[in-house]
Amino acid sequence: MLEAALTAWELALLLGSPLLGAAMLAVFGHRARAPELNAAFSVLTLLAAAALVARIVVQGPVTLAGEQFFVDSLNVFLVALTAFVALTTALFSRPYMRIERDHGRVTGAGMRLYHSMYQLFTFVMLLVLTTNNLGVMWVAMEAATLTTVLLVALYRTHASLEAAWKYFILCGVGIAQALLGTILVYFAAEKVLGAGTASLLWTHLDPVKDKLEPTVMSIAFVFLLVGYGTKVGLVPLHNWLPDAHAEGPTPISAVLSGLLLNVALYALIRCKVITDGALGRPFASTLLMGFGLLSVAVAACFLSRQRDIKRMFAYSSIEHMGLMTFAFGMGGPVASFAGLLHMTMHSLTKSAIFFAVGHAAQKAGTQMMEDIRGLARVNPTVGWGLMLGTAAILGMPPFGVFASKFLILTSAMAQQPWATPILLLSLGIAFASIFGKVQPMVFGDTTARRLPHSPALVPVFTHLAMVLLLGLYMPPFLADWYRQAARLIG
Repeated sequence: MLEAALTAWELALLLGSPLLGAAMLAVFGHRARAPELNAAFSVLTLLAAAALVARIVVQGPVTLAGEQFFVDSLNVFLVALTAFVALTTALFSRPYMRIERDHGRVTGAGMRLYHSMYQLFTFVMLLVLTTNNLGVMWVAMEAATLTTVLLVALYRTHASLEAAWKYFILCGVGIAQALLGTILVYFAAEKVLGAGTASLLWTHLDPVKDKLEPTVMSIAFVFLLVGYGTKVGLVPLHNWLPDAHAEGPTPISAVLSGLLLNVALYALIRCKVITDGALGRPFASTLLMGFGLLSVAVAACFLSRQRDIKRMFAYSSIEHMGLMTFAFGMGGPVASFAGLLHMTMHSLTKSAIFFAVGHAAQKAGTQMMEDIRGLARVNPTVGWGLMLGTAAILGMPPFGVFASKFLILTSAMAQQPWATPILLLSLGIAFASIFGKVQPMVFGDTTARRLPHSPALVPVFTHLAMVLLLGLYMPPFLADWYRQAARLIG
């Protein structure tokens, strides 16, 4: 009884910290110390996430608040990752957003909007992960769209407003499809579980998934795939993602790639487990593999055409989300383990890259790659941060991305050999495109002076150090954690 009460308090602190932070920063977000307050609330959220992780590791899965919340090895792993990246991004945004304000790109009202929506975005991401109710999950995903639309449009330029409008329309239409899919899941579950909210609770649906109407569930998953797949950035539902990354503030690009895409993929994974159980065959898995492989191939081809550095790494995110989707579609203990590992490595590495890119773009006054040169000379730490992050995301050993990509490719060779040549060719094209564009940015000739301010590089090298460490050695408790989560996916 005491353990349940403590877990409930930890969950309340986890969700309450960012919600309270959003309310306070909506009032005080323009003050000089608002960035520190934003970071302080993120610290509280991370501490609550750490306590919840420790509780779940010892206690096992729990349901709370009348079964409205459910925490197990799969979602608590993502809770910890979300809270950590949210904190490091808040730390990075302290000097970054102050410089943006000094340059006149953001007003006091804009800073208030930025800080409050940042905390609200963190809240809705954590709500998606911890809720047991598929309907509440949908509501939280819709709220995530609304908060990030405001953040993408923060600069109020023609391009940022166009990107925000495009994001709102495409993701709004997509999330409407997810609502229809959720209604169909309820329709199928109602005949087994009866009317009421119990028919939307994951912990009730999972044990009876083999009794759900197969035809209804197959149709439901198609709508859910279109809806949540839009948020994941799967091709051909990806058109909002490059514009949103390129035109929004760099900290928002980091959390979009590092958090939002993961959370949307988590929703798809939960739906995939129920659907394949209802049909008794890998219908959902096949669709995930198909869309994942298409995303990897198309994104790799678009990478070579990019001139804006943030757009290029946005297409890289599409490529990596496609790789994860393909891995989860294959299923099995190794492929699911690899997908979870790659999810971790991608979040840490891509956010670190965007941190370095943000400083580089601020120095150069542009995001165009041909106008950014000699970063290793202008500021060695920024240049080497970008170069090491690029090497990591391209899967060069000994970084952890190499291990996760290797596991995915070997699983594909064993389970889906027809897909292996497509994956290898796409990854090779992506490697050549990104490395060929980043190398002159870091080591090219330049007459620019050194960076006049001290950039926030602790988050960059903290992330890269973790990715390197996990590539060299994975602690046994972390490997066991991934295995438990992989078993839940099936």
